[in-house]
Amino acid sequence: MTQLSLAVFKVRWQDKPVEVIPVQFNPTEYTLDKQAQIAEVQVPGLDASLQQFVRGQVEKLTLDLFFDTTDAGMGAGAHSVVNETDKIYQLIKIEPKRHAPPILEFIWSADFPGSKVGGPPTMKAAIAARAARSITELAASAVAGVADAVGSAAGTAMAAVGAALNNQRRTSFTCMLESIKQKFTLFSPQGVPLRATLTVTLREYRSLDLQLKELNLSSPDRTHLHVLQRGEDLPRVSHQYYERVGEWRAIADANGIEDPRRLLPGVFLRVPRLL
Repeated sequence: MTQLSLAVFKVRWQDKPVEVIPVQFNPTEYTLDKQAQIAEVQVPGLDASLQQFVRGQVEKLTLDLFFDTTDAGMGAGAHSVVNETDKIYQLIKIEPKRHAPPILEFIWSADFPGSKVGGPPTMKAAIAARAARSITELAASAVAGVADAVGSAAGTAMAAVGAALNNQRRTSFTCMLESIKQKFTLFSPQGVPLRATLTVTLREYRSLDLQLKELNLSSPDRTHLHVLQRGEDLPRVSHQYYERVGEWRAIADANGIEDPRRLLPGVFLRVPRLL
């Protein structure tokens, strides 16, 4: 018989080793809620307002966790279910040195929602190629070559999109405990709680550095500010923002750099927009 894989909470305590807390019973369902803030730009004379993306909202995961200790008996020696529920309830308490609750990671399986965001580039290209073949079969022979060319270009573009999104894949949910509600539903004759359900809301947690690394935002037509890292040089910075190493001279000129071989880590570089 295949062993049941229990969901766990990995707790990143400030002054203690990482703790792994398994749930007693796997949840029967959980809900992920992710929204984007969209602003409406009112332009007189248009039939509909323009939609402007402002920013993403944090994702939330909500689930119910069931706990039961009746296996230990319901008499005088009953085992309180609070001993189990408090392991989760403590995760909303403030750590003295952090001045906030601990950072958590909810882990169940490698196939967590979002683990296939973007899909492998080869998969995207294959899908595009199959679509292109269908178009070719339906098109007249005179335009078959055009359809093949379009399909090839689409495959390349979709592969690039997939590669860009791959760095946002996940196999777990890094978060903080936003809210927890305890409901006790069974008691021993002495009033010891024996069964409980915890309704838990987890709020996505991602640091600024991690988000910038995942998004990998770059626009050659915008000016950027770059902090030079150890081992970096101007051609590498040029490739990061322009996707062309040969544009490093524009960065050197914008920062008054005469000798690009003598750069110190931590220097702020102005990366100018390319016209």
